Amino acid sequence: MRVTLVLLPLTASLAADLPVFTDVTREAGIQFRHSFGDHHLDNIVEGTGAGVCVFDYNNDGWLDIYFTNGAWTKGVSDVRGRDLRGKLTNHLYRNNGNGTFTDVTEESGTGDKTFSSGCSAADYDNDGDVDLYVLNYGPNVLYRNNGDGTFTDVSKASGLDDPRWSLHAVWFDFDGDGWLDVYVANYLKYDDGKFRDFYPAQGYPGPLSYAGEPDRLYRNNGDGTFTEVTEQVGIFMPDGRAMSVTATDLRNTGRLAIFVPNDAMENYYFEPDGNGRFVDKALEYNLAYGENGQNVASMGPAIGDIDRDGLLDVFIPDLNYCTLLMQSQTGFEYRTGSVGLAVVMGQYTGWAPVLFDYDNDGWLDLFTTHGAAHHEYVEEDTLVRNKGDGTFEDVSKISGQYFHEKYVGRGATHFDYDNDGDLDLVVVNLNDAARLLRNDGGNRNNWLKVEAKLQFPTGMRDALGARVTVTTGKLRQVEELIPVRGYLSQADPRLHFGLGKATAATVEIRWPDGTVEKREKVRANQTLRLVRTVRAGEAKR
Repeated sequence: MRVTLVLLPLTASLAADLPVFTDVTREAGIQFRHSFGDHHLDNIVEGTGAGVCVFDYNNDGWLDIYFTNGAWTKGVSDVRGRDLRGKLTNHLYRNNGNGTFTDVTEESGTGDKTFSSGCSAADYDNDGDVDLYVLNYGPNVLYRNNGDGTFTDVSKASGLDDPRWSLHAVWFDFDGDGWLDVYVANYLKYDDGKFRDFYPAQGYPGPLSYAGEPDRLYRNNGDGTFTEVTEQVGIFMPDGRAMSVTATDLRNTGRLAIFVPNDAMENYYFEPDGNGRFVDKALEYNLAYGENGQNVASMGPAIGDIDRDGLLDVFIPDLNYCTLLMQSQTGFEYRTGSVGLAVVMGQYTGWAPVLFDYDNDGWLDLFTTHGAAHHEYVEEDTLVRNKGDGTFEDVSKISGQYFHEKYVGRGATHFDYDNDGDLDLVVVNLNDAARLLRNDGGNRNNWLKVEAKLQFPTGMRDALGARVTVTTGKLRQVEELIPVRGYLSQADPRLHFGLGKATAATVEIRWPDGTVEKREKVRANQTLRLVRTVRAGEAKR
């Protein structure tokens, strides 16, 4: 469902200076339409929505798209929706490299028919091919990439077929042994619709009507199997209600922490203690609660250095407001109002945030999806531009026709699908068509992409956990190679830096093992590939 708005145009001069986003979904050949597996939205499983994952499954240099979908599910879906039974699947679209995509779901073997929520992709077996993990209401599915355009379902054999309701998962090497481990964010125990004592205006019971579920951390054994180590490392929380998850080194300790935004309760920030265990530091760092200390329905986190002071900041949308936590030397401070986001975002129900430099001026901008949680009530998405002076300005009205329309937004992410140097968007709307939004004009400024890889004896994979700093003059940009960000989604693994008018930059990378390398006078408008060879037995610090 969508509603078209009539908006008065802003000044022509301002519009001419900034990029616009063009809806190219149809011409790109993307026909995916999300469904929650029923004809009427009437429970929390259906309303949670879905995410989208971008990754290069065939190693051709062009990012492909994986959409998760709902399914008619006993105990969730109404009997009147039985005509949808067995007809809905997830979809994989191959990027053809010419602006179009081809649906390769059937030939690739990735058309999971379970009720899916999120997805993430990583090379868990270090063979050079990116594998795919699908998070479901029901057992999760791990697809091993065979390297020939097809995937094999290894869920049960791997031990990652978690039967709980999982929403999201992040891959990172928590023990430094060279093998990617995975943290699975689980939501709650749905009761098959037994609890019906609620106000009709609300639509259906919210998260506090159900018991929470513990998340799970799985250690990669290096032989294709995983061992669950949640309690062993000290992060077992039996009553969590995770809405998403990411890994990040907010405090720049050199070790990745786990950040879990939760629904209607405090968030978690599990920081490694250096001895193989984690400690929850969310309350200490002011990350546990929303603005003014309230419990909020935290959604997907966006993490980046918004004010370019070398410290990573956090933005989290929620169902009633949003929270911007800017980091200083003394901790995190609430800045939602002072930067200009309160007025722009306060009226919306937020889900997926995307921090990205859409105009390549060197400052991170913010795209956010919106849409009601308990009804198919539409809302417009927003795009705010970082002015570089500590404030944002709302540029939605001058950024393309898409922003003049309303949807029931859920997942979204950024990626440069056409490899032209500016970042595009892909959006999943609840019970509606997905949208591919091409960035037109962002590459009028210069840019640099950094592709960081680890070379193992068996293959090359992304150096997840690497930290890259790009400097042009007095402007210093810091990014982490953790593409699992936002709501149920995964972004472009190639780190993107806007350079403005600068024609060269200094690039510094801190590899996951702590080694630092530096490149001077790196020319603009290219993808810089950095590779570090990891020999057998050398991965662990």
